[in-house]
Amino acid sequence: MADRAKDNPDEAADFETAIAECGFGFFNLFILCSAVPCLMAMVFSASALSYVMPSAECDLDLSIVDKGMLHAVTYAGMIISAVPWGFIADTIGRRPVLIAGGWLDGFFVLCASLSQDTAQLMAFKFFDGFIICGPFAVVVSYLAEFHGKKHRPYIMLFVGLCVSIGSMILPLLAYVLLPVHILFKVSSMKFRTWQVFLAVSSVPSLLSGLLHIFLPESPKFLMSQGNYKKALDSFQRIYKMNKRKSRESYPVKRLTDPTPDRSDDLDSTGRPSTLKERFSRAKSKFLEGFKQLKPMFSNPYLAISLQVYCLHFCQIMCVNSVRLWLPQIFATMNAMDSLGANDTSVCSVLDHNANTKSMDEEEKMVECALVASRPG
Repeated sequence: MADRAKDNPDEAADFETAIAECGFGFFNLFILCSAVPCLMAMVFSASALSYVMPSAECDLDLSIVDKGMLHAVTYAGMIISAVPWGFIADTIGRRPVLIAGGWLDGFFVLCASLSQDTAQLMAFKFFDGFIICGPFAVVVSYLAEFHGKKHRPYIMLFVGLCVSIGSMILPLLAYVLLPVHILFKVSSMKFRTWQVFLAVSSVPSLLSGLLHIFLPESPKFLMSQGNYKKALDSFQRIYKMNKRKSRESYPVKRLTDPTPDRSDDLDSTGRPSTLKERFSRAKSKFLEGFKQLKPMFSNPYLAISLQVYCLHFCQIMCVNSVRLWLPQIFATMNAMDSLGANDTSVCSVLDHNANTKSMDEEEKMVECALVASRPG
């Protein structure tokens, strides 16, 4: 197909042919590097509080229920926003979601770092989860839509690698930063080490929003919308960066796809769509999206879907239960050992955490000092 495009430049090319002509080079490396902070931001959003809890529990007077709720609200935001983010990404594009989502998530993480009580921290972590769900889901599609058949199978491997790297960097950051004693005041607000740690964890989100400003919209998405002019412009931009040649030398001049070409309508300078017309189009697309989910709730897919959902639910619940609570367990083990406790088993630690409220004030202050000095 690629050879035919070179031999006959007037022949319309499909997506696979057009992206193959762009090759693999600097642009692909840049887009992969831009995806790294976005993927790391997802890990930071989901896991940062597990390292904050041992240091923040005394400052915020957290009970075991408060800790569970703080972990849960982030995931609650992700679950609630999953469908709306998918609709937005398929309506306005991948690039706006990655840019706006990165900046907004960084903003809410910074707000969480300014929290002075449990309610504020819980609210901002909910919005953190609500926002980060969009960029994380979209970045996988965005990466795949800039690579051809030859390189696309490796995208999921790259995503898994970045998530694993993020899972390694976060505890290393906590190990370096959380033992450092930091306390300063700004007006009536106090800021401690765990708040600085949360502020630092916002960097990947902000960096992701910044880097995606320099990237074009997905040509695959543009072709699915019938906007072939902008799709061709994206291909030419990729070709120029990868091949170090002029945009005009790109061999593909026309694109083809099952979607009718609507470039003239979309790119025209005529009368802009009214708010009512835009709302009507968005509503019809939203309803169409729900219709596409209908087969999943009917035979023969329903039984298979339920099995898959149950399997994933149990797997993720087990993994997250260990991952999110392990820093707290280790910190409590260290505190109990320092206080001379005879039994520091996991069961004993869990029972100790559940009965924290029954401890006298002096004993609790001593344990808080020990936990804060070595947060796990």
